[in-house]
Amino acid sequence: MFFQKDIETMPRQEIEKMQLERLRRMVKYCYDNVPFYHERLTKAKVTPEKIKQLSDIRYIPYTTKDDIRDNYPFGLFAQPMKNIVRLHASSGTTGKPTVVGYTRNDLDMWSDVVARLCVAAGATDEDIVQICFGYGLFTGALGLHYGLEKIGATVIPSSSGNTQKQVMLLKDFGTTAIVSTPSYALYMSEVAHDAGITNDQLKLRLGLFGSEGCTPEMRTAVEQGFDLFATDNYGMSELIGPGVSGECTYREGMHIAEDHFLAEIIDSNTGEVLEPGATGEVVITPLTKEAFPLLRYRTKDISRINYEPCKCGRTMARMDKIKGRCDDMLKIKGVNVFPSQIESVLMTIPQIGPHYQLVVTRKGVMDNLEVKVELTDNSLLEQYAELETLQHTIQDKIHTVLGLMLKITLVEPKTLERFQGKAQRILDLRNQ
Repeated sequence: MFFQKDIETMPRQEIEKMQLERLRRMVKYCYDNVPFYHERLTKAKVTPEKIKQLSDIRYIPYTTKDDIRDNYPFGLFAQPMKNIVRLHASSGTTGKPTVVGYTRNDLDMWSDVVARLCVAAGATDEDIVQICFGYGLFTGALGLHYGLEKIGATVIPSSSGNTQKQVMLLKDFGTTAIVSTPSYALYMSEVAHDAGITNDQLKLRLGLFGSEGCTPEMRTAVEQGFDLFATDNYGMSELIGPGVSGECTYREGMHIAEDHFLAEIIDSNTGEVLEPGATGEVVITPLTKEAFPLLRYRTKDISRINYEPCKCGRTMARMDKIKGRCDDMLKIKGVNVFPSQIESVLMTIPQIGPHYQLVVTRKGVMDNLEVKVELTDNSLLEQYAELETLQHTIQDKIHTVLGLMLKITLVEPKTLERFQGKAQRILDLRNQ
């Protein structure tokens, strides 16, 4: 087992004392080793001595993804390349990727925090874990890989894609846990059942899901699809990869590895730090990274932090499931809309499947949103009255949540795109 009890159950006062010491050290480290931070901290008149309590972090300017891109590829590294033992990068779908580096100590820390969250979620050295993330520059696969090996689990690095083969391996290798996005797990269960493989022919019991948001309703659909216990974990390549936080078996928030990551919640519009318990944008400062340190990184993810100890005995603060992203939020007829709000509604309607697409168009100065969903039963397409009733039901349920009447389009089963990585739910046609 990999339960670091002396760290994971520290009293709040000791956690914050450790964080303050490490924050002061990190400010000096960034000032001394990264020209970008030397200039920015000098301009802000921030020295380690100015950080007398954790709330003084407010004096440190935020770091954004644009800062990373502006210093592409290695401008924010704090160590010479001879000390960098691995490079990862984001997908770079919008321009240059964000490149991150790791020293040997960084990799050791990374595998530690991932091992910690896997054990909290219920993984053991008896598990056979199939990793269905793509191996390569993406941090998800190798991040979970080394953490799971650290706890003694058997790892199957199956990577993503070739779903029929993935399903064959699940059955033939006796896989007990899977690592993937929730949407890909849903697709895998669909393929397995279409192939005549029932859940009692599989040994799956645990899902370690990440890389995309997962509403409680989506989690229920995944659990029913594969008859397993689904848990959520959080991270991003800029911070370390997976391992920043993860759910324990009580699933009442994702425990943050607070000895390595200092979390804040801010108002994404004003940059103001919000009171404990408020919902806003997550800002993370890694406290121990060597190769690629960051100060107050704006993640764009929306969540809330709970500082109360958990029933499991762990005292590290917990993040709520990510509600959405600042840059995923849509403004439709003056209403702020997160895709997760629509997903929560759709998952409660039995006549439609869990796969959906949000199509955004613009007429004049007004944005419009169409919700495309799949029917579970093809025969409904021939029953116009029932189709119309179902459309109105979906419309009314969404209207209750959002206060908006949206266009609902019902499509044939298995016609919407499936995703092996992060699901791309939004089709933005506003500039076409």
